[in-house]
Amino acid sequence: MRRFSLFILCLSFAWFFIPDPSNAWFDETHVAIAKATGYSKWFNAVGPDMIRVKLGSKEGDNHFVNNPRGTTITPDMVMGQVKKYNTEDPAGHLYGAIIASVQAYLKDKKEGKYAEYHLAFCAHYVGDLSQPLHNIEHDIFNKIHHRDIDGIINEEILDHLDKIKIYPIRIDSEEAIAKEIARIANLSITRGYKLEDENRILTKEEAYEQIGHSVSLFKAILEYVRQDSR
Repeated sequence: MRRFSLFILCLSFAWFFIPDPSNAWFDETHVAIAKATGYSKWFNAVGPDMIRVKLGSKEGDNHFVNNPRGTTITPDMVMGQVKKYNTEDPAGHLYGAIIASVQAYLKDKKEGKYAEYHLAFCAHYVGDLSQPLHNIEHDIFNKIHHRDIDGIINEEILDHLDKIKIYPIRIDSEEAIAKEIARIANLSITRGYKLEDENRILTKEEAYEQIGHSVSLFKAILEYVRQDSR
C-alpha cells in the first residue's frame, strides 16, 4: 500500500512539471519575433500567455493544434478553424486564431477603436506557429521535451536578432494568409515528428530557422493590415 501511494505521489509530482500544450516559446523569444519585424508594439507580444493564466483553455487552445502523423494542413483547414477562436477545443485551433486576430484588428480599426491588442495576439500566435511541438500531438515526447525547446534560444535571442533570416512574403488577402499559415504549419509538423523520430530537441540553428518563418509571416501581415486599414 505504501509503495502504491508513493508511486501515485511521484506520478502526480512528475505530471505537475510536464508542460501544458499551450506553453510556447518563452517571453523573450516571443518579444524578439515581434521586434524583428519592426512592430512598434513588440512588447505586447507576451500578452496572450499572461491572459492564459486567467482564462485557461479558452485562451490556451488558441496556441496549438494536435496534428496526428501524416497530417497535411490546407488553407481550407486553416479557415475552418476561425470560428473556434476563443473557444475551448482540446485539439487546438492555432491556425484559425491567426486569421481571427487579423479580422478582429481590421474590424476594430475601421470602427475607430484601439485595435493594437489584436495585433499583439496575432504576433504571439504567429510565433507559436513555428514551434514544432505546437503542431504535433501532445504525446510523451512532446511533454518531456516541450520546455527545453521553448527556451532553447530564449536567453540570447534579443542580443542576436541578426541571426533571424527574414524572407519576403506577399499577403493581399485572407486566403493568402491561410496559404502561408498552412505552408509553415506543414514545415513545423515535419520538423516536430523528425525530432520525435530522432529523440532530440531543436538545435539553436534549427530554432532560428523556425523563428524566421514566424518573423517573415508576421512582417507580411503587418504590411497587409496597414494597407487594408487605410
